[in-house]
Amino acid sequence: MIRFLSRIMIRNPEEYHAPDVRKAYGMLCGTVGILFNLLLFGFKLLAGILSGSIAITADALNNLSDAVSSLITLLGFHLAGQKADSEHPFGHGRFEYISGLFVAILILFMAFELIKSSLTKIFHPEALDFSALVLIILLFSILIKGYMAYYNRRIGIKIDSAAMKATSIDSLSDMLSTTVVLLSTIISHFTSLQPDGYCGVFVGLFILYSGLKAAWETISPLLGKAPDPELVKQIRDIVLSQDGILGVHDLVVHNYGPGRSLVTLHAEVSAQDNIMAIHEKIDSVEHRLKRELGCETVIHMDPIDDQDILTKTLKEKAKSLLSEIDPALSLHDFHLINHKEDPQIHFDLSVPYGYSYSDEEILRLVEQQLTEKLEPSATPYRFVIELDHHAS
Repeated sequence: MIRFLSRIMIRNPEEYHAPDVRKAYGMLCGTVGILFNLLLFGFKLLAGILSGSIAITADALNNLSDAVSSLITLLGFHLAGQKADSEHPFGHGRFEYISGLFVAILILFMAFELIKSSLTKIFHPEALDFSALVLIILLFSILIKGYMAYYNRRIGIKIDSAAMKATSIDSLSDMLSTTVVLLSTIISHFTSLQPDGYCGVFVGLFILYSGLKAAWETISPLLGKAPDPELVKQIRDIVLSQDGILGVHDLVVHNYGPGRSLVTLHAEVSAQDNIMAIHEKIDSVEHRLKRELGCETVIHMDPIDDQDILTKTLKEKAKSLLSEIDPALSLHDFHLINHKEDPQIHFDLSVPYGYSYSDEEILRLVEQQLTEKLEPSATPYRFVIELDHHAS
């Protein structure tokens, strides 16, 4: 259904990362979600009234909240699709994360309400009325929610939408909760057991877990989570494919919403190359990153002396020594400064987050090892080491 509608209503529906296409998919899926959830709310409310089941009635109210969630998702895509302006030069893409967070909050609210109502049902159980109509409504609901979970997950992955992935999780939890409610209704009809309240608690706890997971998936990019390793690899490969760029470090990806990234990095170039020629090559790389990955990029040019034999020898020895200390350690920006009175070796030391040593301890250890094993002459070099952290 979604595929059919997308072909009719969305121009170039295969261009999933184009801002207009992402917005159109979000609006389409949000609208379909509202219609489905309102339909399920009406049917389940009828089933809950006919059977006297608190679990079915709670499930109906959950569908009503899902309709509101879909409305929030739809609004989030609309706001996220607004063009950049003077106050928000990188656009409004983070509205999508915010809308996903609101959906997660609604999921958590419904979980608490369902658990509370179910606990009441445990202490005050009531016999349920069973009918073929109730059975059909619940089976229909399970199929619809399964389809909603499928299309929200599928489209959410294709357009990289945290809000739609959160909606998919919500639909999946609804599918499970309705299945449990159906089983509860069947058991209470054919046995003397009254599991309605217990099933409601189970469903509520599952929905609570789903809500917490969905909340984290939307909060994490707002806090500034580490970029996708595949994106980092693509950026590095593009930069290093440019003739004249010898290395890349201090790469940072600033996320302003799906498809809206600002990349900053340092590109190592030979100090002997013509500065105008290198500048032209770096401009070319920035344009290619914009064209192929949609990234706005700022590249800092780092000149290194790749012709000096002593510098190259000391750098390789230092890299080997760091590998002996711990393969997780690495260096970049290695410079040899031969002042007569104060010869210096400068470099940046890269350390993974959560390293077993403190920053002070690892700096002291590395400097001690270098001083003992790397001294090239009777005149000792002074080490100037800058520490930076990276994901493992």
